[in-house]
Amino acid sequence: MALKVAFQMDPIEPVDIDADSSFVLALEAQERGHQLFHYLPQDLSFRDGKVVAEMRTMELRREYGNHCTMGEAKTVDVADMDVVWLRQDPPFDMSYLSTTYLLELVHPKTLVVNNPTEVRNAPEKLSITHFSHLLPPTLITRNVAEIKAFREEHKDIIVKPLFGNGGEGVFHLKPGDENLGSLLEMFFARSRDPLMIQRYVPEIVHGDKRIIIVDGEPIGGINRIPEAGEARANMHAGGKAEKVGLTDREIAICDELRPFLKERGMIFVGIDVIGDYMTEINVTSPTGLQELRKFDGTNGEGLIWDAIERKYAETR
Repeated sequence: MALKVAFQMDPIEPVDIDADSSFVLALEAQERGHQLFHYLPQDLSFRDGKVVAEMRTMELRREYGNHCTMGEAKTVDVADMDVVWLRQDPPFDMSYLSTTYLLELVHPKTLVVNNPTEVRNAPEKLSITHFSHLLPPTLITRNVAEIKAFREEHKDIIVKPLFGNGGEGVFHLKPGDENLGSLLEMFFARSRDPLMIQRYVPEIVHGDKRIIIVDGEPIGGINRIPEAGEARANMHAGGKAEKVGLTDREIAICDELRPFLKERGMIFVGIDVIGDYMTEINVTSPTGLQELRKFDGTNGEGLIWDAIERKYAETR
């Protein structure tokens, strides 16, 4: 089947074609004969009862410095698309949330991946609270007394913004560190959001594993090793990816998540696991497809498109 596929994402021109997951998702669609369109989140509008976007046609190639050819921008009724990919990077703020409300108006007649209603309802660091028994000891609050009591109990803690991404704003406070008060003042001056506080998991030195799940099924994982002296393993924070398999514990975690993800229409998901603990369920703009292919030869983008085409056919 030939589908009209729109990518709601950040600009395609500067992406790293050897690392970006959106690039290979679009390239796979093109190779299957689907027609590609691109628009920025700020180009999405509601007008006269319709959700429209200033879209450009898009043609891709794996060619450095010449990886995309973009057409002229035209106003397009989003409902005329067969599939829309919700792929802009966080932060998960009101701007991000607004696009989910608009895309909700065309889904599921136009298949939006991932389901915009459930993306809005399942931010990475909050959706994991449905599985508290899989987490390290965790506190979500703005209450300073609660935070201090949690630190008194667990000593070695991680402090991070609830809606951050890429490791930004993540702090490791070791026992005796005197900066907690100043840190809380800084966070609370910048935002009204709660913070997430977790007991430090020392296994982070061996890596933070990203497991990729397609329509409820794990297809593989990559391990992200933090730099020396760094508590964050995120690629944006200097983490290094390496080949890794899945443990029995990680497969059991995925098995427990399967019904939750499938019921919510989460086709492409990346969960993060440190040691025996799950720390995030990434549904907004998961990454890791190119690294998975590099290490395991797994065509994750192909499996994702198989799932999308099945889902599209079922809903027609």
